[in-house]
Amino acid sequence: MAQELDRLTIKGFKSIRSLEDFELRNLNVLIGGNGTGKSNLVDFFRLLRAMMELPLPHLQNSSLKTYFADGGGIDDFLFNGPKVTKYIEAMLRFGPNGYRFKIVRTTDETFTINDEAQYWESSGWWEMGAGHTTPRLLRERTKPGVRGGQSVASYIYDAISSWKIYHFHDTSNIAPMRRSESVEDCEYLRFDAANIAPFLLDLKRNQTKTYEQIVESVQLIAPFFQDFVLTPNKQDKVRLRWRQKGSDYPLKPYHLSDGTIRFICLATALLQPYPPSTMIIDEPELGLHPYAIEILAELIQAASQKTQLIVSTQSPALVDCFAPQDVIVATREKGASRFERLDAKDLSAWLADYSLGDLWRKNVIAGGPACE
Repeated sequence: MAQELDRLTIKGFKSIRSLEDFELRNLNVLIGGNGTGKSNLVDFFRLLRAMMELPLPHLQNSSLKTYFADGGGIDDFLFNGPKVTKYIEAMLRFGPNGYRFKIVRTTDETFTINDEAQYWESSGWWEMGAGHTTPRLLRERTKPGVRGGQSVASYIYDAISSWKIYHFHDTSNIAPMRRSESVEDCEYLRFDAANIAPFLLDLKRNQTKTYEQIVESVQLIAPFFQDFVLTPNKQDKVRLRWRQKGSDYPLKPYHLSDGTIRFICLATALLQPYPPSTMIIDEPELGLHPYAIEILAELIQAASQKTQLIVSTQSPALVDCFAPQDVIVATREKGASRFERLDAKDLSAWLADYSLGDLWRKNVIAGGPACE
């Protein structure tokens, strides 16, 4: 069974000079001003996803090489550039396992993975070598364990690859979530909800209760909404058509507002019956009505009872719905990101008269614009 992330160390990654042994809980709501490093923390999980993607034989570049190339090259990922920082370092702890690595810049402006190691609490750290551009973990995961069962590397791979980032920002008329997709593409919800229609169709066929919960949640924020119309076409593809109350005419995806279709994707992700062990959701409040934000908060709270959530937000209204211990504040100090979890005791006097969102607006809780 895949494990959620317990503790995290990141050094030298973008604006994160040093985040050491940081505890993550079931619910982690990340706030902070523009440029404080919230997006960089989320982007670290994209780095992990690129590392865990299996290379295809016909492609010259690994997913990790593509990830760095798309971001401007390895130099642009090092804290304050290569003259200040020579490598990215990370250590992850989850359940009885752990994983660590360094991504080191080379003289030809590429990189190698050094000091890669896997951890099991019964035997400690085991080094996997250095000098490669694809994680050795991907090779080790297929080998049997010492006693012939599943190897430590396979447990580590299963855990990290199970962590999913959801980013539902693109809701344009040509966004993947508004287009047709094969009914067979329903194993898991994709990061941009490109397969939202086949995923919902599979829930309707096999997880009726969950499907009904999603429909009821959408009806709370869009009372005119009746149900989805998920009928495959002759090519066995399906798109997100729907029906409004009082009409039997099936409406098309572009008839849904940006906020409504984004909420449909969020509700589906948060209510899915078999969620990833860790979900990272970036700015879920975009385009949502204040009432919809309250419903979203309830869904987040409920989902955190069965999976780990890391939610980055700029919405004081969303923050209002959580307890201080759920909130992590990102700030900057001398150009470097700092992350600190709120303590309810420190805010007890303020919370007698103000909400968390109020305190954030008033900059009592750090996380607004600040001069260095």
